[in-house]
Amino acid sequence: MDIQKAVTALLEAEIHKKPIEPFTSSIEVISVDDAYQIQLQQIRRKVENGSVIVGKKIGLTSKVMQEMFNVNQPDYGHILNDMIFDDGETISLKRFIQPKAEFEIAFVLKKDLHGPGITLRDVIDATEYVVPALEIIDSRIKDWQIKFEDRVADNGSSAGAVIGKKTTPINGHDLARIGMRVYKNGEFLDSAVGAAVMGHPAMAVAWLANALGSYGISLHAGEFILAGALTKAVVIEPGDTFTAEFDHLGSVSATFNRK
Repeated sequence: MDIQKAVTALLEAEIHKKPIEPFTSSIEVISVDDAYQIQLQQIRRKVENGSVIVGKKIGLTSKVMQEMFNVNQPDYGHILNDMIFDDGETISLKRFIQPKAEFEIAFVLKKDLHGPGITLRDVIDATEYVVPALEIIDSRIKDWQIKFEDRVADNGSSAGAVIGKKTTPINGHDLARIGMRVYKNGEFLDSAVGAAVMGHPAMAVAWLANALGSYGISLHAGEFILAGALTKAVVIEPGDTFTAEFDHLGSVSATFNRK
């Protein structure tokens, strides 16, 4: 696999809003390790151009999503400073190609986590607070015709994150039992509980710390860690407003337009 060629193709697709064919449909063979190298090199180029890594995202944390991609593990991507939006912000869809919304719990760390060997208890001890989040996923791959390797190479299909205003210390809350309700344009859309994410959202963060440890990468104090969607992704249309309300944790919302 020509790693640098793939990196350039993804970056140009994002800039020009013209998606590319799946890497998995090419005559070149792409492995999962190739895909992560493409992601890491892409992020490295963005950092060299001034972007700052402010967090990570975890995807494919539910059984139904793993079955869709024929895998038995989650994936991950990077969150950069220019991908963060304020709670309640109106966001232009011109920034994206074919966006969808996901609703999840974000962890903010007070100390570094470096795998392997990270446990759920380690994550809880290292967490400063949790906060509601809306992740904007997008695909630089044509028509979302992606397999696991395409998604990994494309930064876990991540494109943005809206972070809620309310911060909640993790102690005293069983995140596996936290309920969430999602509304689209004021009408009820879906609901779930925290256990939808690997039985407990902190388990997803532990998985990520251990997975990144094999690449010599840590989760750092101050970073946002998006722990994975509690429900299915929802296509975003112009004029849509989404709100996710979490028991005890507050809410997060965003509106999207064509401007």
